[in-house]
Amino acid sequence: MKPTARIAVNQDELPRDLIDLATAIAELPAEHRSRVEPALQRVVESTRRRRRILNLVQEALSQLRLDMKYLLFDLEATRRERNEYRRCLEGGEE
Repeated sequence: MKPTARIAVNQDELPRDLIDLATAIAELPAEHRSRVEPALQRVVESTRRRRRILNLVQEALSQLRLDMKYLLFDLEATRRERNEYRRCLEGGEE
């Protein structure tokens, strides 16, 4: 059994330093471990929450970039249509 069994550690979610810290804490005597584990659990939860927030922000930025590309494309198309309409109006007056 691994020493980090009491703390749910997913190596994809947490930095290596935090995993090493959880391993070191799991090897402590029970009396010391019981005092430190709640703080470690809060740090682990906070790290996971920050990672989820960062992923949400990155997804939102990606969507914003895509939306901006569509808006720029639409703006250019609208300008071309406007210029073409002006040319037609100016050509009809002469």
